[in-house]
Amino acid sequence: MDSGTFVALIYPDADLFRLQVCAESINWAFVMDDWMECGVVTPQEAIESCIPALRDPINFETDLLAAKMCKSFANRFNENVGPGCRERYIHGKELYFTAVAKQLEDRANGTTYDLESYIVQRRGIVGMKPYFALIEFVAGIDLPDEVVSHPVFDAIDCAATDHVGWANDIFSYNKEQSTGGAPWENLVAVLMHVRGLDVQSAIDCASQMCKDAIQRFESNRASLPSWGKRLTG
Repeated sequence: MDSGTFVALIYPDADLFRLQVCAESINWAFVMDDWMECGVVTPQEAIESCIPALRDPINFETDLLAAKMCKSFANRFNENVGPGCRERYIHGKELYFTAVAKQLEDRANGTTYDLESYIVQRRGIVGMKPYFALIEFVAGIDLPDEVVSHPVFDAIDCAATDHVGWANDIFSYNKEQSTGGAPWENLVAVLMHVRGLDVQSAIDCASQMCKDAIQRFESNRASLPSWGKRLTG
């Protein structure tokens, strides 16, 4: 993957320094996703080593390669980010590792999902919260808690997260089903089972859900309150 181009498209206003930090963060994320899927690193190891490495990349000592990788960009990130944004990034990673642990446990136990429980689980697995925090990092802002905790802001977050996760499910369905992926880990497969749909009908339904997520995003964005010039510092 051309991570530089990918990150430049996601964060088009990033300067060179912040673009590099974002690219290294996303490179690390894709590596971690593969390693946890293959059992090279467990989610618990990630929580115990990578989270402390993100919080204190200078003083935290570790032999875990995954944690050493995040230390390589975490110091530059921490020195140039606001405390609220920093905590949102790290907490988002912790939530992601926890969601992966649950997915692996559910897979081992043969746990299945209905549509509602799948949507909740997918929001964790897609792991978007750290990359929403990087929008603040790129913009040089640190949103107050009163903004981030506002229900309309949260609705925007959920709508964007849903769209990313569900669109990915549509594009990856054929590969996942052809390689024996767990059927309960893709929206298309869940819709086929829960609603008794064939493949194309399930993809059409998932596509409509993506369109609805965009509409939720836009309608909530239009009603988001303004907090004025306090957010420019």
